[in-house]
This record gives sequence, structure tokens and C-alpha cells, in this order.
Amino acid sequence: MTVTRARTPAMTGRPRPRLRWGNLMDTFASLLVVVFVLLPIFWLTLTAFKGQRDAFSLRLFFEPTLANFRTIFSDTYRAGDMLVDSLVVSSITILITLPVAIVAAYAFSRFRFRGSDLLLVWVLATQFLPPVVVLLPFYNLFRRPFGWLPESWLDVSFFDNLSRFTLLDTYAALIILNLSFTLPYAIWLLKGFVDALPGELEEAAYVDGSTTFGVLRHITFPLILPGIIVSAAFAFISTWNEFIFALVVGGQRVTTVQVGLNLMNSATGVIWGQMSAVGVLIMVPLIALSFLIRRHFVSGITSGAVK
Repeated sequence: MTVTRARTPAMTGRPRPRLRWGNLMDTFASLLVVVFVLLPIFWLTLTAFKGQRDAFSLRLFFEPTLANFRTIFSDTYRAGDMLVDSLVVSSITILITLPVAIVAAYAFSRFRFRGSDLLLVWVLATQFLPPVVVLLPFYNLFRRPFGWLPESWLDVSFFDNLSRFTLLDTYAALIILNLSFTLPYAIWLLKGFVDALPGELEEAAYVDGSTTFGVLRHITFPLILPGIIVSAAFAFISTWNEFIFALVVGGQRVTTVQVGLNLMNSATGVIWGQMSAVGVLIMVPLIALSFLIRRHFVSGITSGAVK
């Protein structure tokens, strides 16, 4: 009697049927995440183009209008001035953060001096502080930066006027406060990039007669460019989305869009249409930035985590 063995898919060369349940669960989880992330953005955008009556309804089909955008750009709400203030604060913060962080990261990575490790840990520790802890001492400093002048000097008009000088409600105050958070992160991120660079490249440049500045400009800077892009993106996003600093230190002359979003109230309550329009203005630069840096963001995050 001949015994035949059943041929399995592995014996016949045909692929085994895959378990579809795991794929379905992965697809469902991905769709769920997309819905939770995109639904608020989608609904905010819809509300921004709704009229006053439709803003309180759940209708998906309505007659779109630009009335909300015209209202927030009027002299009553001054959304245009708020956008300018946010762009100025964010741009100057980036321009100061990047060169200082690049030089500091290179110094921490390539040089050893007394207290360097302690100073580096202290720079990282500032990231764990709540914003209000940083805000309180800076507020007193900005309120009267020259309050330490002796009272005997105040009889002179120059020193008396200097003692009354204040940094509250200025670009400088907001920029300094934002630098207290963007600089430590950028230093730590860029230090990981510099650590990952082979030291032989810089040694060869020094042998050829290059200076430290030349090494930074021609070798270090181009090789850590993805990290610089990520640092710039972080500095812009954190400064653009910052609220508590702008609310306390800002005022009538300097008002960012985040504070302007909080001002969309009337005697009848929250003005949802105008608030949604300001929300769209806040999202547009962030979405545009995400498309510009999407190629460098992942490589920048992973490359800086070598050490």
C-alpha cells in the first residue's frame, strides 16, 4: 500500500494565506488616528468659512463666506498686526538661536573645560522647568531692568528716566523668554550631530591651515544641516505656539496671534466664526513649514540621536 503525504503550501512553493485580522486591526487603528487628528482641523476650517448662524450648526453643506476673515482683519481685532508681531518674534528668535546653538554645541562636543559636563546638564535641566517658573523672575526684571540704581542717582534726570524704563510689552521681552527654551533644545540636538561627525575631517582641515571658524563654516555646518533645519523648525513652532509668555509680557503694542485667539469674545459669548478664522491663520504657516522640512525632519531627528 502506497502512503501519500498531503502537500503543504511550503512544498508546492505557493505562499501561505496570511492572517487578515491583524492587517484589519492595523488599518482600523490608522484610520482612527487620522480621524482624531484631522477631524478637528477639518471642522475648524469649515467653521471659519461659515456665517454667524451656520457656525452653531453641524451642517457640512452651507454657503461659504469670507466675512469672518474680513472681521478679524478689521481695526477692531487687528489680526494683521498680530501676524506681524508673531512673525517678528519667531523670526528673530530663530536668527539668534541657530548661531548661538551651533557654536555652543561645537564647544561642548569638541572641547573639554572645567565644569563643562555640569554646565551641559544644567542646560538640559532648564527644559524641565515649567514656563511660569521662568516667567516670574523675568517679569520682575523686565518691569524695571534698571531698578538696581542707587536712589542717590535718581536726582539726575537721566538716571531717573533710566530707572523708569521697562521692557514689558516689547519684542525684546518675548524674544528673550522664548530663547530660554529654544536655545537649550537646539544646543542638545546639535551636539548630537557634532558628536556623530568623525574628528578626522576637522583634523585634516586644521592640517591644511584652516581656522576654527573655517572648520565650522566649510565642514561642520554643511554636515549638520539636517539638525539645523530641525532646530529652526522647533524654534519657530514653539515660539509661534507660545501663549503664556505673550499673554503676561505682551500687551497693547505687542500681541501675538495666540493671544488674539483668546480675545475672540463678545458680550454674547465666544465668537466661534472669528475664532476659527484666527485658528486657520495660525495653522497655515505651520502646515507650510511641515511640507518644506518633511524630507529633512526624520533624518534630522534620527541622525542627532547617534550618541
